[in-house]
Amino acid sequence: MSLFRLDASIRGEQSVSRAVADTAEAAWTRTHPSGSVIRRDLAASPVPVDAWATAVSAGFVPADQRGEAQLRAAALAASYVDELVAADAYLLAVPLYNYGVSQHVKSWIDILLTDPRLAPGQASPLRGRPAALIVTRGGGYGPGTPREGWDHATPYYRRFFGDILELDLHVSEVELTLAEVTPAMEPLRDLARQNLEAGHTSAGKHGELLAQHALGKVA
Repeated sequence: MSLFRLDASIRGEQSVSRAVADTAEAAWTRTHPSGSVIRRDLAASPVPVDAWATAVSAGFVPADQRGEAQLRAAALAASYVDELVAADAYLLAVPLYNYGVSQHVKSWIDILLTDPRLAPGQASPLRGRPAALIVTRGGGYGPGTPREGWDHATPYYRRFFGDILELDLHVSEVELTLAEVTPAMEPLRDLARQNLEAGHTSAGKHGELLAQHALGKVA
């Protein structure tokens, strides 16, 4: 049994989404020590900027008439989907950047959708498989905050992973992740720590749940 882990943060060792995902992965490993992990780090290995457009163009050309660039782009898309299909559970650590979806994640999603297995109208090959979605936000976007409604990423992530890929989605959200390094956010640091602790707790539970699903212990 294998866990597919996606990371996209550009902050390296300072990344909160990676740290919270580590908690979920550790819970998976404790519960399912023989399980393997398939890793895809979109910050370290981003999708080539021209890959999506080239893969789209390949879809309008018979396979035996595609150029070299189109063949490479279609093969890249297929390899990304292969990683997903090969897994039994999913750990998706995705940040909010500039009020929207990380460009690395969006590029990956766009090229995924050029593969025939994820074509519109097809039943997802991932339907019903368990997934832990970890969303991190540098500021606060909840009800009553000055930027309520500015989070345009989380609804998209839920829509894509839950409704298009049809994964059984379990979501952990962490806000105020920049409070510790932003002087203007100093009054929010206690709240940020509480939020982070709750995020780790939630992610740990979800990591354990993913492993239980993989082992067939959850109906």
